[in-house]
Amino acid sequence: MRESSSISRVAPRPRDALATSRASVLARSAALGLGGKVSPFHERVLELGLTVCASISVLTTVGIVGVLAFETLEFFRVVSPWQLLLDTQWTPLFADKHFGIWPLVTGTFLTAGIAMLVALPLGLLAAIYLSEFSGPRLRRWLKPSLELLAGIPTIVYGYFALVFVTPALQTFVPGLAGFNSLGAGLVLGIMLIPMISSLSEDALFAVPNTLREGAYALGAGRLPTIFRVVLPSAVSGIAASVILAVSRAIGETMIVAIAAGQQPRLTLDPRVPVETMTAYVVQVSMGDTPTGTLEYRTIFVVGAALFLITFVMNAMSYTFKRRFQTAL
Repeated sequence: MRESSSISRVAPRPRDALATSRASVLARSAALGLGGKVSPFHERVLELGLTVCASISVLTTVGIVGVLAFETLEFFRVVSPWQLLLDTQWTPLFADKHFGIWPLVTGTFLTAGIAMLVALPLGLLAAIYLSEFSGPRLRRWLKPSLELLAGIPTIVYGYFALVFVTPALQTFVPGLAGFNSLGAGLVLGIMLIPMISSLSEDALFAVPNTLREGAYALGAGRLPTIFRVVLPSAVSGIAASVILAVSRAIGETMIVAIAAGQQPRLTLDPRVPVETMTAYVVQVSMGDTPTGTLEYRTIFVVGAALFLITFVMNAMSYTFKRRFQTAL
């Protein structure tokens, strides 16, 4: 059978009932504070305020999409979409202009791929330890300590990659340049560990104890139970955390802008400088490019492509999350 510290951790249904009871008490107290009942006028004002707050996020998203669409269409009046998709060079700021976006896309996914090679195994193993092995007392301080990594500013991560990680890698990685996607990807992966570990641990913790106890009753050991029963039961939640982490890696700016370089090239070599989509937006947005020019509009094209990629990733994450909640 499972250890006593683990057996005592049942699905949090009683806590949900307690929270509902407390919410009911607070609602009654609020009503009593307003004279025993809430007038229709107060309800209408509260409803209107909540509607305005909810509408702000929707209108903001609509505004962002509108700006990106307008500037992107203006760009395509001069540059053919086929040139954007079929060219293999990205030099819009040079005299010999090329507008192939694939060097930026390749640099982005190369750095994000390296980051996920670090974050996925470490984050998932940390989640398994927190959910299945650590005691309640150890978990109470270990999980917040791990999540402190998410609170470090990304610019600190960027300079850490540039002045410490890259020189350390150069001692045993031949041909590693001062700016490279390897060092940036490794540090970016360290930054993503709390996201994967926290969300995956929540998914593992939500797996009913009856599944574990059933596996133990059939003679399964602890590790077979974890890897053949618990993990498959939480796969939707884990997949959602991984997809969110990939979206975060693709959209990261400061680490790659500082440590990866600003040389767009179509390569899969992690030792050489590359430029990601977000780093290019930072480069053009520094103020040296005149507003309204073709070069200036390239940041909106890159931003639209980045928005489309992250939108697809977030939609996939939402789908996995809904499947996970439905299964529960």
